[in-house]
Amino acid sequence: MVKQLSWKVGGQQGEGIESTGEIFSIALNRLGYYLYGYRHFSSRIKGGHTNNKIRVSTTQVRSISDDLDILVAFDQETIDVNFHELRDGGIVIADAKFNPTIPENTAVTLYSVPFTEIATELGTSLMKNMVAVGASSAVLDLDIEVFQEMVQEIFGRKGQQVVDKNMEAIRQGSEFIKQQLGDNVQTMKLEKADGKKRLFMIGNDAIALGAVTAGSRFMPAYPITPASEIMEYLIKKLPALGGTVIQTEDEIAACTMAIGANYAGVRALTASAGPGLSLMMEAIGLAGITETPVVIIDTQRGGPSTGLPTKQEQSDLMAMIYGTHGEIPKIVMAPSTVQEAFYDTVEAFNLAEEYQCPVILLTDLQLSLGKQTVEPLEYDKVEIRRGKLELNPQLPEIENKGYFKRYEVTEDGVSPRVVPGVPNGIHHVTGVEHDETGKPSEAPLNRRAQMDKRLRKTQNINFKTPVHKDAKHEEADLLIVGFNSTRGAIEEAMVLLENEGLKVNHAHVRLIHPFPTDEILPLVQSAKKVAVVENNATGQLANIMKMNVGHAEKISNVLKYDGNPFLPHELYSKCKELF
Repeated sequence: MVKQLSWKVGGQQGEGIESTGEIFSIALNRLGYYLYGYRHFSSRIKGGHTNNKIRVSTTQVRSISDDLDILVAFDQETIDVNFHELRDGGIVIADAKFNPTIPENTAVTLYSVPFTEIATELGTSLMKNMVAVGASSAVLDLDIEVFQEMVQEIFGRKGQQVVDKNMEAIRQGSEFIKQQLGDNVQTMKLEKADGKKRLFMIGNDAIALGAVTAGSRFMPAYPITPASEIMEYLIKKLPALGGTVIQTEDEIAACTMAIGANYAGVRALTASAGPGLSLMMEAIGLAGITETPVVIIDTQRGGPSTGLPTKQEQSDLMAMIYGTHGEIPKIVMAPSTVQEAFYDTVEAFNLAEEYQCPVILLTDLQLSLGKQTVEPLEYDKVEIRRGKLELNPQLPEIENKGYFKRYEVTEDGVSPRVVPGVPNGIHHVTGVEHDETGKPSEAPLNRRAQMDKRLRKTQNINFKTPVHKDAKHEEADLLIVGFNSTRGAIEEAMVLLENEGLKVNHAHVRLIHPFPTDEILPLVQSAKKVAVVENNATGQLANIMKMNVGHAEKISNVLKYDGNPFLPHELYSKCKELF
């Protein structure tokens, strides 16, 4: 028996590859296994190679595995593209329809199974993915009944006959492996899981759930990969809570509508990817100068321009910090796990209102769309903080029909805030520089006072865990620094490096801006070398570190920008090269 394995299914987009992976993984999740899934797909609706790689383990996993144990192939291209990942002793389960072949003289076993033929005899070739699930279950020595609940949930609305036929497809796929190959079938039985119930979700779903939990009831957005699932989730959930989602004509409208809703006192968010954030920059500046809270999700993908819309990259970092013209207060956060994505989304709304500024929640494609096991969320830990917003204030009358000092210069930089319609709360709102009441003003002393006030508000951000630290060593040979989805690969690479006698610390930055210098600097000072791990070509996080903590001579870039995530052994090898 094995404690973990990696399973991948591949074929052409539109063949049911995603549903195959969903049924397989969710069933195992419900048995209590930990899973981590990552989809490789083309930037088109149908056609082109796609695959779904799922790691199954009896313990927590947060990264894609280096190698592959089982490959389920619906076409020869899947074998050709992915065969190199298979370890010695690995298995290929392929549709007999295309007469599958594998390279000669390899320690990999090929099982040719008539997926399409079995499915067609049962009524439709569309069920070939269920035959593949059944064949996989036999190789894993799983009882096919573990899939009954999933099949019932997915196909139950179509009638019991459809449910029964899909279960029959799974049964026949399993029986083919068992009966036709007899004692020669090679199994990879997993150790029994603990049976505990856990969530299994993508980062985008966690963000959307976090927004609902934070009290957000409005989302204007324009669909874009890999952010669209946030919008799709909220389309289903918000109406039942008195909220709504509006698909806007573009990202400019989405951002300005979100700003308007927040100005009116409604917690609102929008979400996009790099190209959409480029369009939002002017509006983000408007939120900065009007001191209007707004939460914006940037799900990074390969750029520039359309770039690699369905591939992994982390190249929006500098743009999110410095992209707006002029100088405004801004907070940029970067969760590293699906669980953090939920809690950090809630916190993003709190910080936006406490500091009355834009908050950008930065994720990447691997975190946004990668599906992973999540421990039950602790809703009692969620708190709602609205800062200096007065929803039902009793404001004193203003003498001589004056105006409310919405932009009053305060010691902490945060001014009093009211929503429209509050008696005695009238004030101007404008994108030009203004005085304390909002009236336009170009006076030099006023300009300086307002600029200093706005920039003062984010000098001391109240964020509980700006850096996730695993620092066991007072003096380390190597400090590995990363952000977003690289955390899992870094954690596994650390173990390999420690096994070779190196002392390794890890810092994962969750608050990108303002940069947590006080948290990072001691770790850098106590390390002989620093490796900054990023999915971009220019070492953006490393450059930000050099600007904020110095010690440039210690800092080395570990970069990958081919559209694929880091793998643990790959990262281990790159870090080893530093010594």
